[in-house]
Amino acid sequence: MIILGSLILICVLLLIGVSVPLAFGGVLIFISVFGGHDVSGFMPTGHWKVSSLVLLAIPLFILAGAIMERGRIAAPLVSLAELMVGHIRGGLSAAAVVASGIFGAISGSAAATLTCIGSIMMPHLRKANYPEGMAAALIVSASPLGLLIPPSSSQILYAWTTQQSVLKCFLATVVPGLILIVMLCIVNFVMLRKVKDLKIGRVDGNFSVEFRARGLKAMPALMMPVIILGGIYGGFMTPTEAAGVAVVYAIPIGFFVYKGLTKENFFPTLRYAGTTIGVVMMMVFMVLIVSQFLVFENIPAMAKDLIYSVSDNPIIILLMVNLVMILIGMLMDDISGLLLSAPLLLPIVQSVGMDPVHFAAVLGVNLGMANITPPTAPLLYLGARVTETPVNKMIKPTLLMIAFAWLPTLMLTTFIPQIALWLPTAIFG
Repeated sequence: MIILGSLILICVLLLIGVSVPLAFGGVLIFISVFGGHDVSGFMPTGHWKVSSLVLLAIPLFILAGAIMERGRIAAPLVSLAELMVGHIRGGLSAAAVVASGIFGAISGSAAATLTCIGSIMMPHLRKANYPEGMAAALIVSASPLGLLIPPSSSQILYAWTTQQSVLKCFLATVVPGLILIVMLCIVNFVMLRKVKDLKIGRVDGNFSVEFRARGLKAMPALMMPVIILGGIYGGFMTPTEAAGVAVVYAIPIGFFVYKGLTKENFFPTLRYAGTTIGVVMMMVFMVLIVSQFLVFENIPAMAKDLIYSVSDNPIIILLMVNLVMILIGMLMDDISGLLLSAPLLLPIVQSVGMDPVHFAAVLGVNLGMANITPPTAPLLYLGARVTETPVNKMIKPTLLMIAFAWLPTLMLTTFIPQIALWLPTAIFG
């Protein structure tokens, strides 16, 4: 009854708009008062886990993402993507998807990807007569690519929580991310087939000359994931060290190459990143304590028995696990959803033979999709503010992209293990 009451309480608190750290704090108070548990006994474990050196990568990547966002590093990436596909009918919106994938590989953050790409691309899409709601929905639907294309903060957390290799978890989401880019572009072209007055981009001058010019301008930004991922997979840096290098690299690029950073906005950027880091780490601390309580009460085993009481068919079990993850992700952000669902659901998927690294990709796609799925859909509402588009215009096209891009990607990732495991196996054996 205490567990059931806790689940109901957290759903109610999140639905009425209480922030995630405070919502989980309310659950801890409820457990302490009505469950007879001394929550202080879980505090040292939460503090010890949050103090892990591996988790230092998360605030560093958040800081790097904030510097990239204010440093105008996304603009040359968008320009290059627009040149590559903008001359095709519907290519300008496809460029937004491709640019989201590229910037996601740099920032590792869905929110940063949405803010940067949305603010740059939406004025171009409006000027080219793209339907406002559809264009904004596409940008929002592509923003979780920042959670799939490595480096990804959520995959660092998953690997740390489940004691898996961070590098393997990074690689597990690459192919699902590429599939999602293709699926979103296909849905985009289909949805635009009846729009008559779309403007098609033109290349002024020689294409190769223009490509060389824009490519050179984008090169410092494109070098960032090369340096980070090359250092990690080459064995020169740990993910935490790579995050530190990302910060050190982003500052001079933002100041002297793209000149988005100035003396006036640099320290506000640091304050903004510090506030975000404080919220995220407090949220990690609170959710970790609740997760420890669930493990202490043997809830993962109870959840496994409950699912097996419905069916012992592996396909049905995996579909039920996906449904649970979607529901969790609809109520909370990707980090808290991951910390809550990973220890709860990993024993269940392992019982039907799913590799933990494969589950990393399934979880990443699930939580990315859930963050754009109503009713809570934090990225959907953020996208409405960034693109200055009413949410009611975005709902229908967003649901279509979920149905025909995100769900097929999720099903392929879930039921074809090699989509997630091919790269980790090819590199690490």
